[in-house]
Amino acid sequence: QRERERDRLHRDRETHRQPGTEAPGPRERDTGTENPGQRHRHRGRGTGSSDTHTPPDVHRRIPVGEQRVESSFAPPVTARCPDKAPYLLPWNPGHDEKQKVRIGAGMLLRLESPASVHSIVIENGGKLVFKDNPKSPIHLRSRYILVRTGGELHIGSEGCPYTSSASISLVGKSTDGPDVEHFGKKFIGVDSGGILELHGRRNLSWTLLSRSLYPGGLQYGAYRFDRHWGSRGLNVRVIDPGAARLLAAERFDTHLWANESGRLQEFLRSQAKGRIVAIAVGDSAARSLSLSARNDIRELLGSQQVRHLGYRQAWAIVGVLLASETFVMEDKRSYQLNGSTGLAVATRDFQTYDGTHFTVTAFSEWAHGVPHCGFRVDVSRGVILNLMDDATSWLAGNQIVIASTDYSMYQAENFNLLPCPECKVNQVKINGKPRYFHMGEVVDGIDMRAEVGLLSRNILIKGEMEDSCYGQNFCHFFNYDTFGGQIRILKNFASVHLSGVELTNMGQQILGSYPVHFHLAGDVDRKGGYNPPTYVDNIAIHHCFSRCVAIHGTNGLLVKDTIGYDTLGHCFFLEDGVEQRNVLYHNLGLLTKPGTILPSDRNERMCISIRDQVYGNYIPVPSTDCMAVTTFWISNPNNHLINNAAAGAEDVGIWFIFHRAPTGQSAGQYPEGQSEFTPLGVFYNNRVHSNFKAGLFIGNGVKTTKSNADDPREALCKVDFARFRPHQNADPRKPRVPAIIDGLVSFKNNDHGAWARGGDIIFRNSGFSDNGIGLTLASDGTFPTDEGSSLEVTKSIFVGESINVGCNGGKNRYWGKGAQGEYRTLPRNRTFPIRGFQIYDGPVRITQCTFKKYMSVHERYSSALAFFMRNAWQISPQNNVSQVKLDWNVNLEVFFGKSGQWFGTNSLDGDQTSIFHDLDGSMTGFPDTFVARADNYLVRHPGCLSVPRWNGVICTGKYAQLYVQAWRPENLSLLITKDSYPNHPLKLQGVNRRAPYQQYQPVVMLEQAYTLRWNGRTPEQIVLYPINFNRGNWIQIGLCYPKRTVFKIMSDINQRSSGRVHSVKRYKAASSFNILQKNPEKSLYYFDSNAGILFIILQAKHVRKGHSYCSKYGCERVKILSHVISGETSDCMRKGHFVKHTSEPSHLLTLTRRVAAPCSHCGAPQVAITSDPQRTYIRIQIQSQSTGDIQNGHKFSFIKVNDDVFWSEKAGLLFVTIDACSGDILSRQYFDTAHGLQVADSIANYIQSTIRERSITLVCSRGDFGWALNYVSSSFLRLGAAKPIKLFREGSFAMLGFKGRLKPAWIKIQSHSVGQLAASLQHYVPLKLSEYGCPGKVKENRRDLKLFQDLTSSN
Repeated sequence: QRERERDRLHRDRETHRQPGTEAPGPRERDTGTENPGQRHRHRGRGTGSSDTHTPPDVHRRIPVGEQRVESSFAPPVTARCPDKAPYLLPWNPGHDEKQKVRIGAGMLLRLESPASVHSIVIENGGKLVFKDNPKSPIHLRSRYILVRTGGELHIGSEGCPYTSSASISLVGKSTDGPDVEHFGKKFIGVDSGGILELHGRRNLSWTLLSRSLYPGGLQYGAYRFDRHWGSRGLNVRVIDPGAARLLAAERFDTHLWANESGRLQEFLRSQAKGRIVAIAVGDSAARSLSLSARNDIRELLGSQQVRHLGYRQAWAIVGVLLASETFVMEDKRSYQLNGSTGLAVATRDFQTYDGTHFTVTAFSEWAHGVPHCGFRVDVSRGVILNLMDDATSWLAGNQIVIASTDYSMYQAENFNLLPCPECKVNQVKINGKPRYFHMGEVVDGIDMRAEVGLLSRNILIKGEMEDSCYGQNFCHFFNYDTFGGQIRILKNFASVHLSGVELTNMGQQILGSYPVHFHLAGDVDRKGGYNPPTYVDNIAIHHCFSRCVAIHGTNGLLVKDTIGYDTLGHCFFLEDGVEQRNVLYHNLGLLTKPGTILPSDRNERMCISIRDQVYGNYIPVPSTDCMAVTTFWISNPNNHLINNAAAGAEDVGIWFIFHRAPTGQSAGQYPEGQSEFTPLGVFYNNRVHSNFKAGLFIGNGVKTTKSNADDPREALCKVDFARFRPHQNADPRKPRVPAIIDGLVSFKNNDHGAWARGGDIIFRNSGFSDNGIGLTLASDGTFPTDEGSSLEVTKSIFVGESINVGCNGGKNRYWGKGAQGEYRTLPRNRTFPIRGFQIYDGPVRITQCTFKKYMSVHERYSSALAFFMRNAWQISPQNNVSQVKLDWNVNLEVFFGKSGQWFGTNSLDGDQTSIFHDLDGSMTGFPDTFVARADNYLVRHPGCLSVPRWNGVICTGKYAQLYVQAWRPENLSLLITKDSYPNHPLKLQGVNRRAPYQQYQPVVMLEQAYTLRWNGRTPEQIVLYPINFNRGNWIQIGLCYPKRTVFKIMSDINQRSSGRVHSVKRYKAASSFNILQKNPEKSLYYFDSNAGILFIILQAKHVRKGHSYCSKYGCERVKILSHVISGETSDCMRKGHFVKHTSEPSHLLTLTRRVAAPCSHCGAPQVAITSDPQRTYIRIQIQSQSTGDIQNGHKFSFIKVNDDVFWSEKAGLLFVTIDACSGDILSRQYFDTAHGLQVADSIANYIQSTIRERSITLVCSRGDFGWALNYVSSSFLRLGAAKPIKLFREGSFAMLGFKGRLKPAWIKIQSHSVGQLAASLQHYVPLKLSEYGCPGKVKENRRDLKLFQDLTSSN
């Protein structure tokens, strides 16, 4: 039967006609008569299935959800590759750019050679397959390719990826002819019923550096020196052969001055044996160069030519001090009558201790009467990158990108790869040298390793571009052509799967024209009938002109292992606010630049210039309307982000933005406000760095209405209204569902590491380093609308100024001195006050967090905890801190600001009322205390402790808030005074944001008396809310009124969520103040008409739970309506009358119970926050001491492993070994080097025989240890040194080594001579790496994979 069927197929194939030369335009398709079942007939087909290898009519049409029935002769899924199907006809159309190709019913073609056509339409069962392994790479050029109504385009399949090179060029200009309906120009389009299957080779998409990459490829940078005039004499350079580091640079004018020879001799003899010395003559050096100096150069460096060096002779030498003559390279040229010598060049190759090859070059010449000399220290044999993963799928000639690890995203660099037969599986060699530093380590507990992405794929789709911008393509913003290609997929496509594809020169500055665009495609997973679900996997999108992957009105799409590099506008873009259930897994976006399409894409210049959609003459405000371009723009929280990296955007890395109502063509798909209540999808193990504004931003929204007279701003501009308040089923009446931000790594973001507004939002297991502000958490308003919500950060690490000092250049704005005196890049400004955790309002909780390296200097403040600057909003006394750890290198724990630069007058309401609760004393040393600003006398009492450097006070007591609303007038300032401090009123300006009343929210101390007055006529209506009060809590309030005032005072309970008001009571006048005080539970007031003060005792009657501002019954409040009979104003505080108040409780007089011992359970439990949380790291610190250090009072050298410290008090070497698989400390061994050669043999034997295989080996030195050990310096080769180590007498030595089969990338060695800083190392070492050869199968708890599998199986 199979043979008969094959014969039939063969006969059919003979009668198949060739493609027509004229195709009906896409506008002519008969969509009105399409069978509804036909639209879905290819759904449910596997991407590697036999469906791609057999004619379309082999399978019957299958409605969505029905089980597929295969024909009896269908081959297995992996049996054939799509181009091997026997029914395909060869197609070699040649090159005719006018040919319009139509591949229709019965036309099953295999493209076998390069071709150029006008356009291709594949429809009605037609199929085009690219041949694998053709005679020459297939390059197809076309204006567009449209796949629809049963048409299919295949390059490889999931089960059989394409192995050759194939490319499609999309050609044409924006000015060429009319658009194709629904698609535009220059596209690959998939319409209803179309199939697009592109599957290139499976490559590692991106990984992380495992070793830092330095400018020029050398740890201390490449060295270059060029000089013409001004270099007369001998120019000398001394280089460390173990580190390729320039140690000394001197010039000796041995032509003019006789004494310079002696200085040269002294200089050379002071250098340590084994140092590299390079010498180059500038101008002339011979006339006064003494014979003794010449002999010294010969003796020390082995020179054969210096003895006869003459006038104006060019001479260069590179040698090693006191080494054999075989180490010297020198060259000498004589001066000619034409004023030239030719170039004398000496160059020699060396190797550092870690195995990096480098050359030292010296050169000298006269050229046409001008002297010239110089030096080079350069990496040789290419720069090798060490990576975290196996990169054997990366091939010579491929292009890669290395992300910035500094504040500027413009330090990202791309390179081509070179052949590298010497590379290990996780190494590649680049063509060229890096300009910038790229971190390859976990630093101070934060993973700052640079991402490295592969930009090349063997399937390439690109736009053919013009040489410059033209037409209406925003040429006033771009000087290059931005009209690239695009891939657009519309609703009811049959199957789309993209993998192993490179996209470049794609996208257009036109709405909807993006490199990859799923346009209103609906559900594209199993819920929509797609099996397997639709995906974009292992795609490289680079140097494109509008976004990366646009997910528009599409749900359930998987975007995985995809790179977006150097693109315009939001990169990974969810458009209308309705997109849900999409999974973004292990994607990398970097160098995300502004574009013109949406206001949020635009930079300042674009924002002001593009005004065609605003109303009237409105001029946009860039900082509020625009300037929000983002790498991951997530417009609905119900999406999943796992293992992604946002490694540099003009504005934000990841932004959860909220559409109060769906926008664009999705308008009306959900009720207004729903997205703000929608629970957050999975957010796990994402990285954000090198973004100018913020790494992660949760909050804000877009304007969902068109511009009009009332609001002239453009639709979709940025607005600050959204407050993320996730609830079950997006229903605010149901329980809250906390949004969990788990495993965020955020570093080197200029402004914020992360900002989140709303509640409940919880950050956990996160790391923040070198951000202007690490993390800010803000509630959803002055009086939060989501009652009981809060924000929290827990089990996280904050670092102020890490050892990642950065690299000047690449558009970094600020370069200045760090806290340790080192030069480094800085965020925002040299004077910007750096803050670890910033409280905006509250309530927020900080628990189990570690703070490191917040060191204030004279130029700027740097504090672990601080408050939002110039803050007009309320501050909640429920803000609390517990179980925090402050490292020794934090010198400013808390800071309340001071008037001046950045802080302004520091007198706004929030500035003055800042406060938090130290629950356990881990921040202040005093448990159950409150920390407030020093000049806020509303919260002070005599027992408070002032902390001037904080500008704060520490107080015991109970605190809550008084929320005051004032009507008629609404523009006054409130002066509130604690009656025990009558001379220290607090002036509050209030916050009036388009409300019919003014509002104030001071923090008050319970069981105290306060007097309120205004800087003008007392408002006619005042409402007092006792918020954060528990049942029985009270304060006494006095309000200033004119003497002849009558009152109507009511109390009620306002259920704010429903608007219901209940428990209404009218207050009665008490006959005396004493009666009022004796009956605080009654609804009484007392008006002292002589003093002009209305007294009320504000007491809560219901229990408040958790972080709710009010009880479950609603918010208790008192309304005061006043009518002044006469026109007089209140002057109660000016008369000097006796104020009735309560006394200070005696138990508040002093602070007690100071925490006596360090908190063992405080701080983050993790050693480090990394992007591979399944892996265990140990923290290593090695500090050696030279003889000079000991003489200067440094008593100890030490080795520290996590919190275990091993001290060395005697001269010698200390070894500590650790099991690289378990992390257990195996041994500690001290060697007293006073015993000379005997101890050298002992050390050699210890390294060779005692230290176990798979051992991390740590070595530190103290004092004079080195002279004898040079006899066994080659023993350290067994611990990972690339060459024998030169040890210096009275110097210092530190080593992080490994004894095992392979040499890990993290090996570090320092050997310093006298005069250099003591050798010291610190590193976070990973355990159980596969290269260690640990016994048994290494089990890793891959929570990321578990989450991914759960999400994709449910889709």
